[in-house]
Amino acid sequence: MKRAYLAISYAGRHRLADELEIICRTLTAGNIVPFVFVDHFTFQPEEESAMMQQAMKEIEQSDILIAAASEKAIGIGIEAGYGKAKGKPVIYIRNEAAPHSTTLAGLSDDRIIYATFTDLANKLSGIICKY
Repeated sequence: MKRAYLAISYAGRHRLADELEIICRTLTAGNIVPFVFVDHFTFQPEEESAMMQQAMKEIEQSDILIAAASEKAIGIGIEAGYGKAKGKPVIYIRNEAAPHSTTLAGLSDDRIIYATFTDLANKLSGIICKY
């Protein structure tokens, strides 16, 4: 079974709960296991090297990287860039009301700009079938 690494804002995790639920449910329905890094690991500020080593390991073990960018965070771009450098397809997702990231959009293989959660689920379903 394939695995998708979800790069999200740690600080904005609670605000993204509904969006992540739709993404995870859609991935699962498409036989892709979602992996939300911030839900599996907690690091102290002085453990930044260990955090990034673990993140890179998890990205390498994944088949797809999803950059959920409705909440901006520098880490999302770093994770997406690493995934792209490792040959992983990158899917950029953001709510239409959220600020656009030209760098994330520019390196992504697919882009989903959604208006509603139904719109998100439909667009993501249409994309993941090719992976």
